[in-house]
Amino acid sequence: MSILDDILAHKRGEVTAAQRAVPLAQLQAKARVQTPARGFARALRAGTDEKTPRLIAEIKKVSPAKGALNPDMDVRAMAAMYEAGGASAISVLTDERYFKGHLDDLRAVRETVLLPVLRKDFVIDAYQLVEGRAAGADAALLIVAAFEQPLAAITSLLGVAHEIGLDCLVEVHDEAELDVALEARAELIGVNNRNLRTFEISLEVTEQLAHLIPPDRVLVSESGISSAEDVHRVRVAGASAMLVGSAIVSAADPTAKIRELLSG
Repeated sequence: MSILDDILAHKRGEVTAAQRAVPLAQLQAKARVQTPARGFARALRAGTDEKTPRLIAEIKKVSPAKGALNPDMDVRAMAAMYEAGGASAISVLTDERYFKGHLDDLRAVRETVLLPVLRKDFVIDAYQLVEGRAAGADAALLIVAAFEQPLAAITSLLGVAHEIGLDCLVEVHDEAELDVALEARAELIGVNNRNLRTFEISLEVTEQLAHLIPPDRVLVSESGISSAEDVHRVRVAGASAMLVGSAIVSAADPTAKIRELLSG
């Protein structure tokens, strides 16, 4: 099994257990009383015609690829630094087994800052979208590679997300997956420069796919971005936003690191 296969196999059991513990109807009731979503897509679109790139800064304590990054992180303090540095949105890893994240981290971040917050997890069921919205998420990540029948799955999940007020960042890794995202009419397309089956990284993935993405969609380049030069490279390719985790959480001064990246 690949790393992704292992993660998804565990996630299926995790979601089943969550559904038994907290019924969907209970989550839906919590989601309905949440404050309105803050407009994740709107925050990224605001930068499409500006010189300054839009940055999604990520709360990530541990990475399966790099190990411990900042396992004892104070997520509230980190989120405040992200906002001070000029991030447009915050991504929060909520996967517990592989990334040591939790939905409580997402709740804490949303209570601390005014930026829109993305739930980054391995979403395989609509239950997780409602679960995220009930916790305060403004957006969720959908990974095309997570599904055997991706077009039907992504289309269905986008429909559920729209109904409950969530934006979605649809992640792709190659041209076939991009075709799925486009056919499903995804507004936000994340091109992941990391191969989730091998964990190898190359910014060429963004460069190869960017020209295939229509100008009315928002292209977010993900993974492997650690410097202003990297930001400039993917911006030249056509990305208007970047999602950066490891380089920021590992920095001595996360606020300064964000400002450095935004200068690219």
